[in-house]
Amino acid sequence: MIGRLRGILLEKAAPEILIECNGVGYEVNMPMTSIYTLPETNEEAIIYIHFVVREDAQLLYGFANKVERKLFRLLIKVNGVGPKIGLAILSGMSADQFVSCVMHDDVTSIVKIPGVGKKTAERLLIEMRDRLKDWQMATSTPATDAAPSSSGLDLTGINASFINNAKGDAINALVSLGYKQVQADKAVKAIYQTDMNSEDLIRNALKSML
Repeated sequence: MIGRLRGILLEKAAPEILIECNGVGYEVNMPMTSIYTLPETNEEAIIYIHFVVREDAQLLYGFANKVERKLFRLLIKVNGVGPKIGLAILSGMSADQFVSCVMHDDVTSIVKIPGVGKKTAERLLIEMRDRLKDWQMATSTPATDAAPSSSGLDLTGINASFINNAKGDAINALVSLGYKQVQADKAVKAIYQTDMNSEDLIRNALKSML
């Protein structure tokens, strides 16, 4: 069982990353809330892992901290909620924000998540309420001691291909999380600014849709 990885972050292609540990590269799916905390590529990162073994695949899901991983594990126990929806939920809101939705019966926010219909949202609220009754809010810790911010970058002289790649990467990430191509394209274009990288675009696009 793989529970944690510590190594060099080689690639970030949200919602997937590639991290090298002792010469082995691991492909890991992560929610955006965790990806935001990661350092730049070629720097060391620590991520907590949920390991899934299926007949046709072995899959790694990574999280910035044990709190997010714990919530993910609770989410995928709910009937009709698989890892993809679990990642979508934790990409659109933090663990504590989701817990707040459950405690306040906020169906409206939950159904905005791709792949979650009204019946699934109601099931989530009912089943998660008991599981989260003793949840301690604001217990999250970052994946690294000092995760760099993606804002405030010096983009002087940025070229058109970089801008187009950032937009394309953001749209592809949203589609991977379950949003329709039209939704993703519209959301990214609505919030796009030239000084945004792909993570900024994803973050703001998700906020606009939730």
